[in-house]
Amino acid sequence: LELILFFFPLTICVSVVTILSRAHADRNVYPSAGVLFVHVLEREHFKGEFPPYPKSGDASSDPITFNTNLMGYPDRPGWLRYIQRTQHSDGVLYGSPTAMHVGKASVIEITAYNRRTFETARHNLVINIMATEEFPLPYQAEFYIRNMNVEEMLASEVLGDFLGAVKNIWQPERLNAINITSALDRGGRVPLPINNLKEGVYVMVGADVPFSSCLREVESPHNQLRCSQEMEPAISCDKKFRAQFHIDWCKISLVDIKKVVPVYITRPDPGTGILPEFGEYNPPSETLMGRNYFSDFLITLAVPSAVALVLFFILGYTMCCRREGVIQLVHHGSIQKSSKELRSMSKNREISWPLSTLPVFNPVSGEVVPPLHPDNYETTSMPLMQTQT
Repeated sequence: LELILFFFPLTICVSVVTILSRAHADRNVYPSAGVLFVHVLEREHFKGEFPPYPKSGDASSDPITFNTNLMGYPDRPGWLRYIQRTQHSDGVLYGSPTAMHVGKASVIEITAYNRRTFETARHNLVINIMATEEFPLPYQAEFYIRNMNVEEMLASEVLGDFLGAVKNIWQPERLNAINITSALDRGGRVPLPINNLKEGVYVMVGADVPFSSCLREVESPHNQLRCSQEMEPAISCDKKFRAQFHIDWCKISLVDIKKVVPVYITRPDPGTGILPEFGEYNPPSETLMGRNYFSDFLITLAVPSAVALVLFFILGYTMCCRREGVIQLVHHGSIQKSSKELRSMSKNREISWPLSTLPVFNPVSGEVVPPLHPDNYETTSMPLMQTQT
């Protein structure tokens, strides 16, 4: 079943919505270049290919997820995106093909996974992109809607309501939805799960008539000043959207592609290491000459070692051959010797007395001078260094 949505009396082509059947045959769709393409993967059409849920009345509880990829490749084409919020919601393929994709049939493999039984079902979707005479529409406006998620905006009735509101303030003869992008794809933050906050979505529409005065109001100096101060601008037609869509008018983008100057970037000439665009890859021959790493070894090890050796000799000369270094070495040796003696004396003071406590000779009379303290002197309270008279 294919459903192509149109809005009258104006010709407003929104998208192509295709619902997969239960058959495994390929399904063909024909989207137009420059027009939003939406393809809904409904879980109901895959449940018939899986065994029924054991509990009666709970068939909708089967968790089903989808995987989509271009046949023969691991991912989808660059213009085609996919989203499925939960395992119990439908999946959606959406995107906006360009003129460079016209005439190229893309076969998308759709694989459904039943997370309860771990069974799979596969279908093929053939996308044939058609050319349009009015592509691209000359006047394009992009709106940022704060109170919507991308899968909510892709619903046909919601997108139809938004295009109807845009039609009322723009009054074009032809109005198309060109593209829809999630704010997360533009660098937005994931909202907190409070107060029913939404991710936000960018919706680009195109028309064949110039922008209305209401859309031009955001370009006035007064509104530009309010936007720079993070205040809401005063837009007269905001009430036509406010009931259902909360638009951030400071982020609206108005583009007249007739006035856009194309920028051509010349591609630089590829070097010898760049492969040509066509042709097979020829690996280098196995008879390549070996590389000599001796110079790398000298630079990596020999040079730092030589610098360290020079610094070692300079330090040795300074400490051993110069007067200041010798004095420091002698001073350090005396301090180390005294510290060692004090440690050995503090371990066991009963073994030997310090040299200051032994009997000494009087150099004048020659008699033996007794020690300062008798043998029964309490040594625990004796200081380490004694004073001789």
